[in-house]
Amino acid sequence: MNRNGLFLTVASLALLSPAMAQAASADSELETASEAAAESGTDARGQGTARKEVFSTGVAKGRDILDSAISTSSLKSDEIEKFGARSLGEVLRNIPGVRAEYQGGEGNASYSIRGLPLAASGSKFLQFQEDGLPVLEFGDIQLISSDLFMRVDSNLAQIEAIRGGSASTFASNSPGGVINLISKTGEQEGGSVAAGVGLDYDMYRLDFDYGGRISDTLRYHVGGFYRQGEGPRDIGYTAYKGGQFKFNITKELGEGFVRIYGKYLDDRAPSYQPVPVMVTGTNDDPKFRNVANFDISRDSLVSRNINGIPSLDENNNLKVYDARDGMHSVVKSIGLEAKFDVAGWTISEKFRFADISGSVFENLPLAVAPAIGLAMVNGGPGATLSYANGPLAGQAINPATLNGNGLLMQSLFINADLKNLDNMTNDLRASRVWDIGGGKLTTTAGFYKSNQSFDSFWTFTTALQDVVGGGNSALVNVATAGGVPVTQNGILSFSTLGTGAYHRRYDVSYDINAPYASVNYHIGKVAIGASIRYDMGKVQGTLLGSDLGGGRVGIKPYDINGDGTISRAESLTAFLPLTQPGLVDYDYDYLSYSGGINFRVSEPLAVFARYSRGGRAAADRILFTPAINYNSGALIDPKDGYDSVKQTEVGVKYRGDGLALNVTGFLANTGERNLQVNSRPDGSVQVERIVREYRAYGAEFEGSVRRGPFSLTAGATYTNAEITSDATNPAIVGNTPRHQANFIFEATPQYETQMFTVGANFLGTTSSYAQDTNQLKLPGYTVVNAFVQFRPTDRLQLMLNANNLFDTLGMTEVTQASIPASGMVLARSITGRTISGSIRFAL
Repeated sequence: MNRNGLFLTVASLALLSPAMAQAASADSELETASEAAAESGTDARGQGTARKEVFSTGVAKGRDILDSAISTSSLKSDEIEKFGARSLGEVLRNIPGVRAEYQGGEGNASYSIRGLPLAASGSKFLQFQEDGLPVLEFGDIQLISSDLFMRVDSNLAQIEAIRGGSASTFASNSPGGVINLISKTGEQEGGSVAAGVGLDYDMYRLDFDYGGRISDTLRYHVGGFYRQGEGPRDIGYTAYKGGQFKFNITKELGEGFVRIYGKYLDDRAPSYQPVPVMVTGTNDDPKFRNVANFDISRDSLVSRNINGIPSLDENNNLKVYDARDGMHSVVKSIGLEAKFDVAGWTISEKFRFADISGSVFENLPLAVAPAIGLAMVNGGPGATLSYANGPLAGQAINPATLNGNGLLMQSLFINADLKNLDNMTNDLRASRVWDIGGGKLTTTAGFYKSNQSFDSFWTFTTALQDVVGGGNSALVNVATAGGVPVTQNGILSFSTLGTGAYHRRYDVSYDINAPYASVNYHIGKVAIGASIRYDMGKVQGTLLGSDLGGGRVGIKPYDINGDGTISRAESLTAFLPLTQPGLVDYDYDYLSYSGGINFRVSEPLAVFARYSRGGRAAADRILFTPAINYNSGALIDPKDGYDSVKQTEVGVKYRGDGLALNVTGFLANTGERNLQVNSRPDGSVQVERIVREYRAYGAEFEGSVRRGPFSLTAGATYTNAEITSDATNPAIVGNTPRHQANFIFEATPQYETQMFTVGANFLGTTSSYAQDTNQLKLPGYTVVNAFVQFRPTDRLQLMLNANNLFDTLGMTEVTQASIPASGMVLARSITGRTISGSIRFAL
């Protein structure tokens, strides 16, 4: 379809014959009621009779979910509070169909949905929104994901999630679904002040919010949090530090409103990367255990002794990077939202500009081995070791007895300087409801405009450090048998393994225009709808780095410490070839569409079916790959510009008499071009480009029941996923994608009275494979989180949360594809048991 044809299609869908009789739409009233219910924290699931429960994310207009052919979930603020979650990922794991790998800390978690591939980090096929607009246009930018710039606090009214369906046509780059964090807007008068503390770990946090009316037509809400502490893992310093402030003010205009809102986020949190773990048994039945003096569920290789890391910056000048900054997120945003009626049309406008910056520092292990072995590899026979920093700096090391485990690790210190991730988004749409043939026809047309900047500088440094917990890991020096230094203050090279690889500068912008339209006809028990979207992207900018090839040189000697001599490590200093930029200048476009039918069998029961096709732009994952001609900036193959997802859904929904049930079967086919971190056959870490296709089918269940003071919410997802083609490794065709379990589930039973609430949150998964080769399995596990709330008075609540109550070891990631001969792998697990308490005063 050409662009002119598309615009004509949009126009014809929106501007149907004005001779049709206009109906007074109830949608505006539904959306207003939904906003009030969300803010009060009430949950309509399973309570009372089959009353209207409105959903507004990823659809044309808010409508009762029993009259919509979509699969949705929502988490209300009062339920989220009970989870005791420390990060957004820990919250979202409670949504059926969503796979959240959150073990890395506060941000940069990885998310997928309904078996769609999670080949790399971030959320490629899921779009993360705040108040209906994306936080980042692309949720899987390398080293940067959307949740890095999002926080759950007392401003939150609810989280809405739509899986598949019309998400592909009512948002860009969201073929798998949309997760939307919705803020309180002052519908309910009052607020709260809450103070929380880690009872067996170092964390202090203060939350507040307040909202209400200034006049009959003017309301507001403000709130935020501040916290600091070492966090749930022992790293030896205050790693969590910062907070968030949000505000909004709403002017009501009859059936519409105008709202201005803003956000300021400045927060730091550590990044927990894979660590050494011992494994015995077989690939099918592995047994994981800690190495001596290092607890995988409580320790990290982030350390008080590893701080200033020198390197050359984007202008090839010396700069020292602060490793303790971890994941530093800064967001300053301002937005406008409005809804009003014009000549029978309901117009809605959403605009936001976000000034986004920060940095990410990660300590990524490349290899772990006996200290004596790594000493010889780097310094030759007879090489000696000594501490480079920390309380034992300068002391000689006996490699056989080092920390009781004798291990040394070669690490890659990764620093991403996020100079500019500014995001501007505007979504304008118009809807009208017409009376036709005894039913109601809703027509919608809209235009989406977005510009996403990506200005980032990467610098990598290779170092040696010992393996010990408690935040005590230190850098280690190596010298030859003759005493010649191989390292400089623990640094092997001021580069990636002595090469210019990954020493890069990105300065690229993504400009997106997307017209879209939908029609929905509702008559009696039947609702039929269809929608269409056409995304047009323009990508322009420059890249710097020797990875681009073409004779670019990325290594030169540089006197880092200024002593007048060039050490071995200094001779391997990465720098940017500033006079040889690579161009990025290409266009892409793709068509998305969705159609479905919903049948209201009876007042509490509905069934639906839907088919959708959506796209996802490749974004930065194809930069520095052969996909682009860096002399012209053009794509070598236009197919590299985006990936597509095709989904079929069939479901049934029931709501009434204290019971709610949703069951949806799904089938998804996906193509993907991506970069994946995995291991070579020898166990060393590599980054591999993949071009694949996948298929996944299964079913998801969500339900809730309430009987007096007892309630239960639960969800489960069965998935059968398969790699159906691979351009570079046909041997894995037919295998299950890595980390994809056949069955995941969550359940939250609770008993609630006026004075107290007691309950537990169960989260479980069956086994999955560590890598796509389907050799080493990650065992299944179930985590239990418990909570107790005590309300001695109307305005006071005391709360106790225990995360991972039974201290379960849950392995979530192993870099190696099979058990190596050494029995040592690099892995990540969920955090061990942590207990927190809080006190909240209602205002």
